Parts: sequence; C-alpha cells; structure tokens
Amino acid sequence: MGKNLSLDHKMYVLDTNVLLHEPLAFLSFQEHDVIIPMTVLEELDHIKDRKKDVSRDARVAIRALDDVLRDATPEQMLAGVDLPKVSNDDDQRAGKLTIVNDHLYEDTVSGLPGNENDHRIINCAVYLQGKYQNEKVVLVTKDINMRLKAKGAGLEYVEDYRTDQLIDDISLLSSGYKRLDGDFWQQVKECESEQVGRETYHTIPRALVDDVFINEYLLDETGHFAARVESFDDEHIKLLDLGVERLMSRMAWGIRAKNVYQSMALQALLDPDIELVILTGPAGCGKTLLALASALELVIEQGMYDKVIVTRNTPEIAESIGFLPGTEEEKMAPWLAAITDSLEVLHKGDENPVSSRNYIMEKANIQFKSINFMRGRSIQNAIVILDESQNLTASQLKTIITRCGEGTKLICSGNLAQIDSNYLTAVTSGLTYLVERFKNFEGSATVNLNGVVRSRLASFAEENL
Repeated sequence: MGKNLSLDHKMYVLDTNVLLHEPLAFLSFQEHDVIIPMTVLEELDHIKDRKKDVSRDARVAIRALDDVLRDATPEQMLAGVDLPKVSNDDDQRAGKLTIVNDHLYEDTVSGLPGNENDHRIINCAVYLQGKYQNEKVVLVTKDINMRLKAKGAGLEYVEDYRTDQLIDDISLLSSGYKRLDGDFWQQVKECESEQVGRETYHTIPRALVDDVFINEYLLDETGHFAARVESFDDEHIKLLDLGVERLMSRMAWGIRAKNVYQSMALQALLDPDIELVILTGPAGCGKTLLALASALELVIEQGMYDKVIVTRNTPEIAESIGFLPGTEEEKMAPWLAAITDSLEVLHKGDENPVSSRNYIMEKANIQFKSINFMRGRSIQNAIVILDESQNLTASQLKTIITRCGEGTKLICSGNLAQIDSNYLTAVTSGLTYLVERFKNFEGSATVNLNGVVRSRLASFAEENL
C-alpha cells in the first residue's frame, strides 16, 4: 500500500454502513487513501439481493467500486489503484483505493470475537495502525457503538462520515426567516419602490441586511413589517412587501394562520412560483395541516394542479410496506393517518365529516403512495406532500425530488427532534441537507414553524419533556 508519507496523509478504513449511506462515499476523501476490507465486500454481497431499498445502495456501491478497479491487476490492487481526482489541481496527490484481505490479519485485539464482522473491521484498522505508524489510520463508520468499541480497542482515530453534513450544529440550520432589530423602515435611507400588479417591490441597499438568501422572509421588532427576498446582488436587495397584517389574513381551505410563522408558510405554499416548500418545526406546529389545506386550495378551488400525492417513509427506513392486505394505498393508510386526521379536522364542522372526507379525497384525487415505488416515475402537474422527511437520507430525498416533472410542487415537512432512523442525526438528516442545499434556489422556500399550536398539553410537552 505504498511507502509511509506523514500524518498529513490519511488512510481511511470504511465500514459497510458508510457505503450503504452514500454508495459513492469512497470518492469523497480527496488525496487520501481509502481502504475497503474484504469483510465489507462480503456484507455488501449479502445485502445486495435482499428485497429492500438498502439493497439498491449496496449494488450501486459494488458497481462504483468495480468501475475504479475493473482494469487493475492483482499487483495493482495490492499497491492501491488511483482514485478519480475531484479537483483540477495537478499538484494534488491522487488518493488510492485498496481492497485488503482482513481475514489474513492476525487478531491484533485480543478479547474481540473474530467471527463478528464489526470486530473484523476494527481489527483491520488496528492492524493497519500498527503497520503504518507514520500515517494516520482512520476508521469511518456511521455506527456509534462501533466507534466506541474501536476507541476501546486502541484505535486512535475514529470518525463519523460527515462529507454530506453541511452544518456542525443544528442550531445553525436556516429557519427560512430573519428577525431584524428595531423598526426596519426607520433604518432605510434610500429605497426604490415599484408596483407590479397587486404586488409592491422595494429595492434597498444590501448593507442593511447581512447574509440573505433567495425567498428568505424578513421580520422586524415592530410586528408590522414583513417581506420576502426576491433577488439580490452585491449592492442591492429586492424585497416583496408582504406586511404582517396582510400575511395573517391569508386563508387556505378555511384555515387561517395562528401565528406569523404559519402565515409565512401559507404564503410560500400558495405561491405557484415556489416549487419546493420545506416546513420544519416541532410536533403540533401545523406542518401537515397547512400543507394539506394549501394542497386542497390549489387543486380544488384554484384548479392549478390535477392531484395530490402523499407519501412518507415507512418506519423500517423506507424498506418495505409489509404484507398488509389490500392495494398500495390501503397498505400505506396506517402510515399516513396524519393526513386523514388532518382531513377530519378540516371538515369537522360538516354535517357528515366522514362523507366529506371521502368526497374531498376523491375530488382532489388524493393518492397515498409508498416511497419505495417512486423511483422511475415522472410526476406531472401534481402536489407531492412528503411527510416525516427527517427520517430520509439525502440520496432518498434526491430520488423523490428528481421524480417531480413540469408543474409539480413538492412540500417536505419534518421534525428534526423526532428521528427514528438508526444512522441519522439532526445534522446528517436528509431534511437538514435539503434546507442547506436549496436555500439559494429561487424556486424554493423554507419556514421553521416556531411554536406548538396543537394544544396547551402538546405545547407543554414539547417544552418540558
């Protein structure tokens, strides 16, 4: 595997779950070497034929490894095969990819049973650490317990896979709006205004607001000013004047916002020019209800879309919807009870709420779909509501977003405090990735619905439990 270089050069030993989380992860380590133990290939081999979503990731990882190693001789495999360069810097050293037969390594860590795959991979990293003492050997795994065991086994460097992590702390995640100090208009010395139809736009100096992004909402301390960033350059910011009073008067399917956060969400949800709306916030803040009410308003009242498609991941990390009887929609119904609950709330004042709910589901052409069957589809002129999206990885979200064709609006909602996935945290969730990646896209808007409005009980539980 080459001569020793220095501690600036690293050798990354990848665990299987890293390649399942991101099949092309081995291409993300720049000039450093990547080691794939034979045990990892065996685990990928066992997973690739299962009838689960994770099997596709295993197959993609295997094919990607084959693309790099296909023409390599056995001698080159042992020495390491150059990885594709991710930059055009000719002076930068190309990292090498090596498959090592960790079964041949002696049991460096006594006390770890040799027949468990995790322990074989840890033993491989510890063995390489002893053999290449002038290099930094790093075990990369998404498994927290494995990281603890590796540390306890004497491995100096153990890391989580963070290449797809865009922020270090969830408190740094964009909320989609910014609160400005004082009275905003008292600080504006020069402003150009124009009327376009019913909308008013203001162009102000860029220096007044720091670090803005497209479709970010602006509020001030007076409780009257509200605007949305339409565009900006180095010198100026163009704002759409919304006004808190006008925002709070917005309605969708009989639902009126209970706070300014919900009103900003409704403004984004009802705007046909915004193709992706991301709603984050605690349980009970109104994410699902607002999404559904807006969808019904746009489909039935305004006739802008043909149907509503509702989907979410099933608890087993979007693997299988099981052997429940019935059609795909009937199988998905238990997982999408939040939607039917919201429909009942929207029609609770009707003489026959159940009949009203069934009628609206048929009239709005509401379809319950499994996330497993989204791949390969092209969804046209529809509203797609993706509920509980905090449990999806970035690659799973990419699969869904790339299904959206012309005239489709996607609404992603989720609570980053309620992640059920074994390998995701608030900072590595696909929802977090989506918020950060799309905040500079002119066709998207993010709103963090700050505040629980479900009930006094829910609000107290969110704050104190």
